[in-house]
Amino acid sequence: MRDCGEDERPPGLAELLIRERPALLRLVQRILGGDHAAEDVVQAVWLKLRNVGDAGAIDNPRAYLFKLAANLATDWGRERTRRNQLLAEHYLWGPDEALSAEEQAMAQDELQRVLAAAGRLPEPTRTIFRLNRLQGLTQAEIARRLGVSVTTVENHVRAALQRLAHARAGR
Repeated sequence: MRDCGEDERPPGLAELLIRERPALLRLVQRILGGDHAAEDVVQAVWLKLRNVGDAGAIDNPRAYLFKLAANLATDWGRERTRRNQLLAEHYLWGPDEALSAEEQAMAQDELQRVLAAAGRLPEPTRTIFRLNRLQGLTQAEIARRLGVSVTTVENHVRAALQRLAHARAGR
């Protein structure tokens, strides 16, 4: 990176985002298949950029910005796919398989226990579990993203599943 004089200062990430917004929207729409959520993903990029410390340490801010947008769009798409799968499974229950009021209450209680246990998972177990089970990332992808071994990811997923199984059973 060359030294810039006061007048030649490279643009900050926020300025770059504003300037590149149309191109970022096109990229995200292409990744999401024209999904209307592209605006939301670009907004998420903006929120992520607020947490970037020294933007001057980034060798290629434009490439960084586009890679961040692509990663967030991919995550968004995976999460949408997983959510749609869960909804499809929910609507597969036919009228013959409807639950009684008592069964519904028991299922709701079980769900609340599992959700509460999931909320109490320690970090990084909670993040790893969310990335794997809700966003659909593979264990290898999570390991690369977090800079840990696949075995570490496997252990965290296993620990999360054990805790949730105990919560589901009421233990």
